[in-house]
Amino acid sequence: MRHSSFLNYRAGRERISKLNNRKNLSSATEGKTIPPPESRPNPEVVAQAKRRRYTAEYKQRILAEAEQARDSGGIGALLRREGLYSSSLVTWRRERAAGIVQGLSPQRRGPKRKRDPAAVEMQQLRSENLRLSEELRKADIVIDIQKKVAALLGRPFPAPALKEKP
Repeated sequence: MRHSSFLNYRAGRERISKLNNRKNLSSATEGKTIPPPESRPNPEVVAQAKRRRYTAEYKQRILAEAEQARDSGGIGALLRREGLYSSSLVTWRRERAAGIVQGLSPQRRGPKRKRDPAAVEMQQLRSENLRLSEELRKADIVIDIQKKVAALLGRPFPAPALKEKP
């Protein structure tokens, strides 16, 4: 059970929002219809979060700009403009100091592949060989059935012409 002051507060808020909607509709829209506030997406929230990946060139450019912007507030302005965090800048500086150019370029996430490309190709060829062998077996069964049906109906099935090997 809700407290009566909560119910009064809620009822008051609903009345105020209805009045505001009427005022906004009459003055701001001038006869135009606007969608209700629930149907408009919030511009601050993205539908699907996506991991940001930066190229090595971009990281080096930002580091160079950060070196030039040593005055008060320059680095903060750079980070705000680019939408970066200071921790990214620190990490990129460490990578550059360690001389890791590969560290500046984005890497694939997750476990590294340990398969040999030749082994992968061999596995693909084996699976294709099995698939084709199964198709051949099924085709032989169909041909045998066709021969038996032709023999039952009294129509001889033509024998396949054998090719001689050179």
